[in-house]
Amino acid sequence: MTRSVYVTGIDRGDGRQVVELGVMELLTRQVDRVGVFRPLVHHAPDRLFELLRARYRLSQDPATVYGMDYHEASALQAERGTDELVSTLVDRFHVVTRDYDVVLVLGTDYADTQLPDELSLNARLANEFGASVIPVVGGRKQTTEAVLAETRNAYRAYEGLGCDVLAMVTNRVARDDRDEIAERLRSRLPVPCYVVPDEPALSAPTVAQISQALGAKVLLGDDSGLSRDALDFVFGGAMLPNFLNALTPGALVVTPGDRADLVVGALAAHSAGTPPIAGVLLTLDERPGDEILTLAARLAPGTPVLSVPGYSFPTAEQLFSLEGKLNAATPRKAETALGLFERYVDTGDLIKRVSAPSSDRVTPMMFEHKLLEQARSHLRRIVLPEGTEARVLHAAEVLLRRNVCDLTLLGPVDQIRKKAADLGIDLADAQLIDPATSELRDAFAEKYAQLRAHKGVTVELAYDVVSDVNYFGTLMVQEGLADGMVSGSVHSTAATIRPAFEIIKTNPDASIVSSVFFMCLADKVLVYGDCAVNPDPNAEQLADIAIQSAATAQRFGVEPRIAMLSYSTGTSGSGADVDKVREATELVRQRRTDLKIEGPIQYDAAVEPSVAATKLPDSEVAGQASVLIFPDLNTGNNTYKAVQRSAGAIAVGPVLQGLRKPVNDLSRGALVQDIVNTVAITAIQAQSPALSSSEKKATAQ
Repeated sequence: MTRSVYVTGIDRGDGRQVVELGVMELLTRQVDRVGVFRPLVHHAPDRLFELLRARYRLSQDPATVYGMDYHEASALQAERGTDELVSTLVDRFHVVTRDYDVVLVLGTDYADTQLPDELSLNARLANEFGASVIPVVGGRKQTTEAVLAETRNAYRAYEGLGCDVLAMVTNRVARDDRDEIAERLRSRLPVPCYVVPDEPALSAPTVAQISQALGAKVLLGDDSGLSRDALDFVFGGAMLPNFLNALTPGALVVTPGDRADLVVGALAAHSAGTPPIAGVLLTLDERPGDEILTLAARLAPGTPVLSVPGYSFPTAEQLFSLEGKLNAATPRKAETALGLFERYVDTGDLIKRVSAPSSDRVTPMMFEHKLLEQARSHLRRIVLPEGTEARVLHAAEVLLRRNVCDLTLLGPVDQIRKKAADLGIDLADAQLIDPATSELRDAFAEKYAQLRAHKGVTVELAYDVVSDVNYFGTLMVQEGLADGMVSGSVHSTAATIRPAFEIIKTNPDASIVSSVFFMCLADKVLVYGDCAVNPDPNAEQLADIAIQSAATAQRFGVEPRIAMLSYSTGTSGSGADVDKVREATELVRQRRTDLKIEGPIQYDAAVEPSVAATKLPDSEVAGQASVLIFPDLNTGNNTYKAVQRSAGAIAVGPVLQGLRKPVNDLSRGALVQDIVNTVAITAIQAQSPALSSSEKKATAQ
């Protein structure tokens, strides 16, 4: 039977989309096939479903998502009664349940619906659907006592109507009141109540949303600038010095279009980072001359400058009525919402209460979710040497908002801040260090000179070397000031990992450093090694790669069944290349009797049960291998790229293994999500019994 979760509320303005998004995130971690059903909709396509469809790659036919629109529902209820309305919606709901293991139901929104007793309708639908309910109560601008009373009343209302209440969520409460409300509700309700504070960035409209609502012309600005949140509005009318003092971080400057001095001043302040603004909105249908706009574009590239025909006062009225919305065009708001949900909701307990059926399949999305969850369980500090690279900054924003790890970014601090401001990224929670001016540079030079004295490295030479961001970052890891490092989006593999070979060195139980890729196929995750580091390993090294790769697979939840790949299966072939693989296989069996391994074996016999049944019918690995070890770099690198491009697999890596402390390399074509995944993997690699960098710092103090 399909399990269903019904997220509902008691009134409008509860910010329920945060909970709906968070519950969807939880469900997709556990189950491959998750459907969505919204019984009543104002108009299709619904913005939240479009967000869910884009983010979670849903293949569900949008026609099955919606029961009916509110106008149709109101007419049906008036003409034929509530029973007929409910019956029709139940029939349409069951169309979805036929194709999905779990269905997330999005309750009505209490906004101009013309439906009497909407709470009772939601409760009845939940019961008829056989769905468990998560009611959401909005607490914005309410006193603690009012929030407590409303939450208890909401629970009694749904419980009294026969609903299976999984948990309560009290959302958008004042941050200062959050802990008290959570403590008092803990003892007053028989189900968990998760209390989530208000987050200004979620309710703040983006510059793009403001532009659309006001019908503004975009004179300057790129997509990154338009995606910035307008956290405040500053209305320009004063002289420039007083105006600059009024600017606040994330503010949208609203000024008549003939005040070129305020436009240039605001953008110059943004360029200096004092403070970074969201953009400039010009009124009166006036626009500065071309020379001013050219200067503005040079001062703050990408920062939006908009123009509207109205006066400042009616424009202000429109602005103050706008509120940010989660939709497919605001992925950064989605990251903020999920970070908020995961920080204040006991997700482990909630998913147990949902009792969603676990899937035997592991989809790419489920694997990515698991990475973030595992990294978040024991926070580690990761250093990112490429702090001025836009993709790295976007990834840093995701990692910080999702609370995946602590971050240190390296590079000229002013440049990092300016780049982040241009991209509308908040790095307040990140540590920024410029290796060239850091107080650590002298100590790092001494350390590096000691490590490389046998190569004739002096302190003077080391002083220059350690100003390089990759060497500086590696020394941070070595000295326990960070737990791992990720680089390579703009540096070569050699520039990224050479410092690790020189400074961190290999584990005592590893003869070489090697790598794996996690190949996320449609229904499973395979581990490929070594596809990035060792050109032509000998049998001893190949055995070491297999053992390391099995350990890496196990750490990330992949049961290791090792296939030592060759162009021959079993005893059917001979030659130096096959003999090397055969010898490596025997070495692994001698060293690790607990590991399941087969080799030499061809790729098709390793992964396809029907081929395995013919070639190696008695093997416990053939046909179901999860760790595939290639005989050389040429074969491995070409195979992973062929599978990635031809089969549409997501390749996560390369993940280095065999180092004493984790350092990982990125492809120079890495996407933001690739960087996020690699940082999460690095943080997980750093989760060991040894103290983390933050714990060491606390102990030293």
